[in-house]
Amino acid sequence: MSTPSFWLRCEKKPFERRAALTPTTAKKLIDAGFEIVVERDDQRIFDDAEYEAVGCKLVDNNSWPSAPTHYPIIGLKELPVSDDPLPHTHIQFAHCYKKQGGWSSVLARFYKGGGTLYDIEFLNDAIGRRVAAFGYHAGFAGAAAGALAFSAQRKGEKLGQLEPYPNEDAMISDVKQRLGGSGKGVRALVIGALGRCGRGAVDLFKKIGLEENDILKWDMAETAKGGPFQEILDVDIFVNCIYLSSPIPHFLTYDQIRQAGEDRRLSVVVDVSCDTTNPHNPIPIYSINTTFDAPTVPVDAGTGNPPLLVISIDHLPTLLPREASEQFSSDLLPSLLDFPQREHARVWVDAETLYKEKLAEAVKAEGL
Repeated sequence: MSTPSFWLRCEKKPFERRAALTPTTAKKLIDAGFEIVVERDDQRIFDDAEYEAVGCKLVDNNSWPSAPTHYPIIGLKELPVSDDPLPHTHIQFAHCYKKQGGWSSVLARFYKGGGTLYDIEFLNDAIGRRVAAFGYHAGFAGAAAGALAFSAQRKGEKLGQLEPYPNEDAMISDVKQRLGGSGKGVRALVIGALGRCGRGAVDLFKKIGLEENDILKWDMAETAKGGPFQEILDVDIFVNCIYLSSPIPHFLTYDQIRQAGEDRRLSVVVDVSCDTTNPHNPIPIYSINTTFDAPTVPVDAGTGNPPLLVISIDHLPTLLPREASEQFSSDLLPSLLDFPQREHARVWVDAETLYKEKLAEAVKAEGL
């Protein structure tokens, strides 16, 4: 019987410092009989030596395309755009199952190469809950980024490049300092407040000093009446943390913003969900993902009206790369241990079934 294995690829997305496997989880897999191959990566928060010390085999950066095809390739963010066929099994966030921009061409690469995609976003337990997600840290970091943008805007400045923090305490201290010592007086609304992402956003706001009654916590009950919502315009920071699975009424629109004129309080929108290219995006006031080096994009709010900014970074947890990676990788570990039995392990069986459904849709869309 062959030795089970995983090949941890480097991340090519700029500023992405997280890892799907940490040295901690890599050691647990090795102790369970797995071979773990790790690509060298100066961008990753974990040093190569940390992996080597626990028994991983280190290989050249971005060498996975030439790896033997029996190695499952594990990573986080989507692969760089290419037409190259993909013959390997890939475990990653592919962002192509909800008909995002370019979805069918991504899946076409697997069809042409004969590979398989296990999209981490759709690895679910028996009750339909994701087995591993960065949601909490996405919300936490998103709220922090929103507070930083609000602070800069209040001073008439533009938020500069965001730099990862060594830990949560350092992030909280920096945000509070930039707000003048506390977030007291700032008002925020979080939609999706009962989920992991929303809880993270609420926790950050509490920890930087927002008063309890200045943190509006909305979930499905509050949004059931259907948007757009005036209440969003009456806070300083709006954080969207919903998981979009079907069309819903817009939360916020251009017309609503312009009609509010100078009476609008809202200064910053943080779209943690980042459904930028999703045709059902409930916040259709921007059209691009922002980045760590350019974290905000201005909204056309109408002549003479107060400025309004959107943050739409699709990998916010990398602001806390070590903590976010450890939590995520620990949650993913039980499913990874079951991967050699993926033909029978329900998490993997369901994920492959979904992949085949989406692949068939892509083949049809691409005319293959």
